[in-house]
Amino acid sequence: MATFSDMVDEVKTNLAGYTLRQDRITYLANAGGISTSATTITVGSSSNLAKGIVEVEDELILIDSFDKSANTLNVMPGFGRGYQHSTVATHAQYSPVILSPSFPRITIKQAINDTINSVFPKLWKNAVTTFAFNPAQTTYQLPSNCEDVTQVTWEAIGPSKEWIPVKRWRADQMANTTSFASGQTVSIYDAITPGRTVQVYYKAMPSNLSANSDEFVATTGLPATARDVITLGAASKMLSFIDAGRINLTSAEADSADSKIPSTAAATNSKYIYALFQQRLNEENARLLGQHPTTPHYTR
Repeated sequence: MATFSDMVDEVKTNLAGYTLRQDRITYLANAGGISTSATTITVGSSSNLAKGIVEVEDELILIDSFDKSANTLNVMPGFGRGYQHSTVATHAQYSPVILSPSFPRITIKQAINDTINSVFPKLWKNAVTTFAFNPAQTTYQLPSNCEDVTQVTWEAIGPSKEWIPVKRWRADQMANTTSFASGQTVSIYDAITPGRTVQVYYKAMPSNLSANSDEFVATTGLPATARDVITLGAASKMLSFIDAGRINLTSAEADSADSKIPSTAAATNSKYIYALFQQRLNEENARLLGQHPTTPHYTR
């Protein structure tokens, strides 16, 4: 299964292909790696030394000065570590060091999670909750992440193991929070054997990814087939900001680049990738609706 780190690598590889740009990469040469308080970074290549931002794994570090004779980069005092809200971390020897990364991993991660948040309600996480039926009670509280109920069943008596569909139920996403803290309820009007387990399937927003090892399906709740929908959406978001970095009319390099690649090339590519994202989003929406339709029912 694809992990969060795998998806970041996929987006980054796709973006590098779109831009035909290769980042300058070296490695961390400090014996034993560096701690969270280290202010000097030794790298493997003196040709890759420069001031500015470097990326070590997921952390961005702002470099104040460098020493080519010692292959060292000196971190900006005070705020150099964990730059631009990245997380300060320890890094092992031989960890990759990227100078002036075109697409920082922290930014790609945010784009991936922004895309996960944006696909709902077209794509959703299927969730389930259960409770024991009480003949004196009509309405039952559902979890706070319930966005819409798709199916209600109850467990039959005996060895059949059958879950019988409930034909009369009504979901309320604006329930009175004094009586039901979550504000989400389902009311059941069928005659069900007292004490039997009722099972409610519902739609929930996909969960964000956090750790590099988080698996896409297990963490987000989305199907594995939706992975490319998310990576396409993230790539489109990242591409849309490239042209802004080329707004420099006083640079000879900018003039040279504009003569070969139009200044709107990134925006054009972003629109193309966004169109692919929308196409795949609609395809996955149709697939989910086909697999998990809302069961026909009466509301009273």
